Amino acid sequence: MHTLIPAPLSFRSESGQFRLSAETSLCAPDDLRPLAERLAASLRAAAGLPLPLREKTTGAICLALTEDDSALGDEGYRLEVRPETVKLTAARPAGLFYGIQTLRQLLPPDPRSVPPAIDACTLLDVPRFPWRGAMLDVARHFFPVEAVKRLIDQMAFYKFNILHLHLTDDQGWRLEIKSWPKLAEVGGSSATRGDPGGYYTQEEYAEIVRYAAERFITIVPEIDMPSHTQAAIAACPELKGISKYSGLYTGTEVGFCTLNIHEEITYRFIEDVFGELAALTPGPYLHIGGDEAHSTPEADYQNFIARAQQIVRQTGKQIIAWEEAAKGQLLPDTIAQYWWQADLARRAAASGNRLIMSPATQVYLDIKYNASTPLGQDWTQKYIEVQDAYDWDPAAALEGVDAALILGVEAPLWTETIATPQEADFMYFPRLCAVAEVGWTPQEGRAWEDFRRRLAAHGPRLEALGINYYRSPQIPW
Repeated sequence: MHTLIPAPLSFRSESGQFRLSAETSLCAPDDLRPLAERLAASLRAAAGLPLPLREKTTGAICLALTEDDSALGDEGYRLEVRPETVKLTAARPAGLFYGIQTLRQLLPPDPRSVPPAIDACTLLDVPRFPWRGAMLDVARHFFPVEAVKRLIDQMAFYKFNILHLHLTDDQGWRLEIKSWPKLAEVGGSSATRGDPGGYYTQEEYAEIVRYAAERFITIVPEIDMPSHTQAAIAACPELKGISKYSGLYTGTEVGFCTLNIHEEITYRFIEDVFGELAALTPGPYLHIGGDEAHSTPEADYQNFIARAQQIVRQTGKQIIAWEEAAKGQLLPDTIAQYWWQADLARRAAASGNRLIMSPATQVYLDIKYNASTPLGQDWTQKYIEVQDAYDWDPAAALEGVDAALILGVEAPLWTETIATPQEADFMYFPRLCAVAEVGWTPQEGRAWEDFRRRLAAHGPRLEALGINYYRSPQIPW
């Protein structure tokens, strides 16, 4: 178990080892062959073995679905490793996928350098929260499709199931909208610091969504409004309500602009944009932002949030908004994402709205590790080391909020200072490993001293994955 992150629900060591060899095969029914093929591909690449798919034989790794184990839910799995065979069962394909990640972690980081073997064990694993997410801000700096796919692979390895893409902000608009082409053509041409911009065509966005779905990760797209909209205003001036600027913006100030709350063109814009976005996004969620609307009068903000929710809800999707949206009347099924203002998050919870926990002092992964961190920000006046990202309980972080309303945890990475995948690696890892365990493992099954030892064992694994991680002094690498 010292190799596993996140820690499983239960783990029992058995005697012996299952040794992978040229004779090892995989077995799975036809409907699970895509999953088996993905496992085979990862093990072939790691161990250099043929691992053919065939009917069950001695020396086989077998995948199966079961309808007789209600304890597993939609994402749980059972893993039995014996010297003769490995049996992985789940109630749903997602559970098998997560079990495959556990199998990968049970092997040495470089199975080519040592005899590839898995210690015999019996393992039951079920996630604590249904929402285990990370966020990438592609608006301040644009990340191309391959960089997003790389992040998806990293997240899948640690059993995340949500990638929130912050697609629009003052500095850039990153998605093609066919009914409003200037949004991407003009609004997508800039980035923070004047760095190169960019945007996803609808075909490229669909490819990201498809790639994520194959790894059981749901894409949650965000179009932020009514503030954080300067790129949209620069592209389509008819949307401008209040702004200090008329053109493209490459700075980092927030809250200086707002959409035109009182003109119907704004609501046609929302209907068109979210209509196209909903059609491109098979997942159930659309994020409408709503944060830091400092230039929007309070009454206007409340009216805007109410009307925007009604428009977006007509797409058939469930709405997510940052906690500030609780200043207005939230629809009963709107999800509030808590990041800073606890009183507004509590207000949302008091109305029965569920919460995603993203407290800036725990899981804003753009915040520096310490004063000497070359990247990141320090506006929270509290640095976030690995232990800070690990040693908290999402269900108890907001006093007075019913734990049943906590949907899960999400770690945002804002990119004012982060422009490359390697820089993103440095800020995500190893803190994203800590967040993975916060979201998956029961609170009573987590302990910092145990985690830091397991994380130390993941140093070679992170290196094998090509991740440019921060060598935290808190971890005995």
